[in-house]
Amino acid sequence: MWRSGGRRSLGVLRRLSGGSAHHDVQRWRSDQACERALQYKVGDKIHGFTVNQVTSVPELFLTAVKLSHDNTGARYLHLAREDANNLFSVQFRTTPMDSTGVPHVLEHTVLCGSEKYPCRDPFFKMLNRSLSTFMNAFTASDYTLYPFSTQNPKDFQNLLSVYLDATFFPCLRELDFWYEGWRLEHENPSDPQTPLIFKGVVFNEMKGAFTDNERIFSQHLQNKLLPDHTYSVISGGDPLCIPELTWEQLKQFHATHYHPSNARFFTYGNFQLEQHLKQIHEEALSRFQKIEPSTSVPAQKPWDKPREFQITCGPDSFATDATKQTTVSVSFLLPDITDTFEAFTLNLLSSLLISGPNSPFYKALIESGLGTDFSPDVGYNGYTREAYFSVGLQGIAEKDIQTVRDIVDRTIEEVIENGFEDNRIEALLHKIEIQMKHQSTSFGLALTSYIASCWNHDGDPVELLQMGSQLAKFRQCLKENPKFLQEKVKQYFKDNQHKLTLSMKPDDKYYEKQTQIETEKLQQKVNSLTVKDKQQIYEKGLELRSQQSKPQDASCLPALKVSDIEPTVPVTELEVACAAGEIPVQYCAQPTNGMVYFRAFSSLNTLPEELKPYVPLFCNVLTNPCFEEEEHFKVLVKMTAQELSNGIPDSGHLYASLRASRTLTPAGDLQETFGGMDQVRLMKRIAEMTDIKPILRKFPRIKKHLLNCDNMRCSVNATPQQMSQVEKEVENFIRSLGRSRKERKPVRPHVVEKPAHNSSAGSPQVNGSQIIRKLVTDPTFKPCQMKTHFLLPFPVNYVGECIRTVPYSDPDHASLKILARLMTAKFLHTEIREKGGAYGGGAKLSHNGIFTLYSYRDPNSIETLRSFGKAVDWAKSGKFTQQDIDEAKLSVFSAVDAPVAPSDKGMDHFLYGLSDEMKQAYREQLFAVSHDKLTAASNKYLGVGKSTHGLAILGPENAKIAKDPSWIIR
Repeated sequence: MWRSGGRRSLGVLRRLSGGSAHHDVQRWRSDQACERALQYKVGDKIHGFTVNQVTSVPELFLTAVKLSHDNTGARYLHLAREDANNLFSVQFRTTPMDSTGVPHVLEHTVLCGSEKYPCRDPFFKMLNRSLSTFMNAFTASDYTLYPFSTQNPKDFQNLLSVYLDATFFPCLRELDFWYEGWRLEHENPSDPQTPLIFKGVVFNEMKGAFTDNERIFSQHLQNKLLPDHTYSVISGGDPLCIPELTWEQLKQFHATHYHPSNARFFTYGNFQLEQHLKQIHEEALSRFQKIEPSTSVPAQKPWDKPREFQITCGPDSFATDATKQTTVSVSFLLPDITDTFEAFTLNLLSSLLISGPNSPFYKALIESGLGTDFSPDVGYNGYTREAYFSVGLQGIAEKDIQTVRDIVDRTIEEVIENGFEDNRIEALLHKIEIQMKHQSTSFGLALTSYIASCWNHDGDPVELLQMGSQLAKFRQCLKENPKFLQEKVKQYFKDNQHKLTLSMKPDDKYYEKQTQIETEKLQQKVNSLTVKDKQQIYEKGLELRSQQSKPQDASCLPALKVSDIEPTVPVTELEVACAAGEIPVQYCAQPTNGMVYFRAFSSLNTLPEELKPYVPLFCNVLTNPCFEEEEHFKVLVKMTAQELSNGIPDSGHLYASLRASRTLTPAGDLQETFGGMDQVRLMKRIAEMTDIKPILRKFPRIKKHLLNCDNMRCSVNATPQQMSQVEKEVENFIRSLGRSRKERKPVRPHVVEKPAHNSSAGSPQVNGSQIIRKLVTDPTFKPCQMKTHFLLPFPVNYVGECIRTVPYSDPDHASLKILARLMTAKFLHTEIREKGGAYGGGAKLSHNGIFTLYSYRDPNSIETLRSFGKAVDWAKSGKFTQQDIDEAKLSVFSAVDAPVAPSDKGMDHFLYGLSDEMKQAYREQLFAVSHDKLTAASNKYLGVGKSTHGLAILGPENAKIAKDPSWIIR
């Protein structure tokens, strides 16, 4: 996976909060793991490694142990923390000097088989032989990172063995290079009469990546601001340069970059460090001797005067004003990121300058009304050896470029003159302190990502983690010199000659021109081929197709067994009580480090249908009260519309799936209204309105329905000691909302009343009466098929097909859950990614029983829908083994048992009504899934005419679809 720039990262706060909402960590105090690590002494020799430093980092509840490998000089950092979700990563400094994408193609190809595990694609196969909580690989501008995490010690050893062998001893077969990187192949590999075209996973991935105008801008910004060395090229690969890469160059790059002397190893969690060191030394490092890698990045030579460039991009079909699609930013080169305190200070300074409606650049740029949002990559970017700061606007008229530049210069002068309000500085520091207390479940992943760039350039990763001392030093600097930050602004912005102004404007023929250049390059390649070359290409195409179709022997790979899975779910103690009379509140006592997490859930059932599309916008305004004022509200609308539009290239498969499920359930219709293409178009329309008052007038009406006790239930996660105080605060909050003076009529009058389960003791009772959950139903709803094609100016497609099956509580749901994973791993991966050339694809099943087949950045559309049909036929025919079923179960359980943070415990019960008893029953159904149950579920739900299907495609024009009247074209 290619990782470009930082996108809109606001530094420390975002990068260390790291985590997913769904991922369990019971004990987050500095206990056994930290105590064990503190026993190590500097100079200790352990399995070929020497301990160099042992440091306690109490603010993050961890102990850091820094080591080096005696024979190779490989660096190692272990962060011991009482967290069961253990993580490993190995990182190599990869510094390409051209845009062929060699580090990115290598990242893909090393995962295609190795010395000990020579089977095809061991990486994807391990997804189904493991209980991993995360597995991936990333190519950044100057390093490549291979991380995984798991809660199971045996699984950790298995995955570590596969990762070590893949990175240090890969097969790097020519066929794998062609498949993952690029190749010339007939459009139909079995018909030599069809034209030769470019194919390849990375080639298609990068074509998809550069349909995103924000990414185009960010990439050019880095290339032009740091033009002297590796940052002047595209590490992920320019689709027009990738076909210049040869297999020999790939092997050479591996030999020079993937050596232990150029590696940094990282482990995190509560597993034993000695076991990790022993395995890494024995299975990999003992076979190497130290070399001096020539991969360091020299400092960028500073400019003696500012520079400016203009680039072009594709038009935005969702732009609110076709004449305002230009982007401009002003960027400044900053010091080396290995100066930890200076980087910390500039990161905070960046947040003060651009974060929130009270920041100077927000007021000066966003509120000027000249554009729709900040330019891409706004703020501090610390992913390159020397950091940079960038600020500007997108969605402006070309004539306003100079105006934006003037505003930037003027705002810098004003900040130097006036500084920042003390309360804003204090609020930001408080936010960092809160973030350090918040526990995400993928904290190891957040940490390895956070330290990667600094450590890559020989900075001190432990110093980087000591945020408590950095905060204290920052406060001290401010105290000693109240103009501390103003002087930094003067030094790095006003007096800095290394300043780049980059502007980007749309070209209606951009994609046409790109296609033309690609066609010419293709023609050039084809014209240089001899008859023998063409014959070889045809034969290699057949060989590749034949390999992809062969049954695969993965017996060489390590695997967990279904018997390794925990048989029972852990119990979550919950209490449900009534506040302010009759509002149900769920209380869950958890070790939250003194943080309180409150949520309120409000039913929409009394809200009139015509107001529902405006609920997401209402929620935005609710959390940003200043936006209730008309001019501020216009700014918010433009920013929201811009962000939704910019998000389509990265989330096209989700938009396709939402649209495809729209007509299958009442909830599906609401999801499309709130978060699908309907919402994207609605926001575009609102942003285009000259008079926005009619929209603002809807909000008081929505507020009466949603911020109303009658429609609400709440939940709280906090420490046991905080609960009595929290109960009082919740009571005060609910009383402040008030109630309806008159009975509000439900839009859908059919409500099923069910008792709310209590995980610890059946149905909860309050003062002798049960807590009741009111479930809205619509007995008149009839699912129907709809096929929608959204025309977008992208060279790739996003395809979704949804089938209405049965919800979580139905015994067949477990079979369909396993089936979705089975179809992904054993059929769709081969058909859609390996044969079809899409970047991704698969099947999934939601709680409410929507079975989704999807593809991502796909060169095909109709052919992919045919592959979905073939996948269903394959499932019905039962052409899978017991081994396949067991692997699918492992994969499903790795998601079912994914860690849950203390802040999120009990959320399944609060949001979906799932008690521990229901989850245990479902778990037993998953264990009991058999071959017969899988084929029965396939035949019962997935076949044509069995259930209602919905289809959607986002992508370029398609002649076949255009002629088919059953498709709605938007």
